[in-house]
Amino acid sequence: MTTSTWSLSPPQVETIEKGHGRIEIRRLWSSTELNDFSDFPHTQQVFRIERVTTDLHGGLAKGRKTTTEVCFGITSADDKKAPAARLLQLNREHWHIENRLHHVRDMTYDEDRSQVRKGNSPRALAGLRNVAISLLRLAGATNIAAATRHLGRRPEKVLQLVGA
Repeated sequence: MTTSTWSLSPPQVETIEKGHGRIEIRRLWSSTELNDFSDFPHTQQVFRIERVTTDLHGGLAKGRKTTTEVCFGITSADDKKAPAARLLQLNREHWHIENRLHHVRDMTYDEDRSQVRKGNSPRALAGLRNVAISLLRLAGATNIAAATRHLGRRPEKVLQLVGA
């Protein structure tokens, strides 16, 4: 394994979080030095994010499993608007949206296997799924799948939920 230039210097920002049975360390390096060499339009920064995750459920006897993931990115945000700490925050917020909406749409409504692919139909169905998820969250549902199953057997409650 070769040593990259990124790993020779300390990260500009590092966060450590413990939760959900794991410890996650996130490190970010960013640079403006490659902007003139990139063919990507409007490049202002390139960055490298390293995520080291240790699963705590294995316990000491079983051995803890640690995984490392590295990804690279390009952004049009300059280093004044998006310093390293902000880039890492934006990356985390992206996954928050992914987990709260897209993951729910895929796991609850099996969106990735949808056969609807022509015209505006996929966009319309995604919008309807978003409305359903939003209505259920506004009604206090914490488990969208369970709430969907519950309402699927009680159409009169669906009408009440939409105010009809």
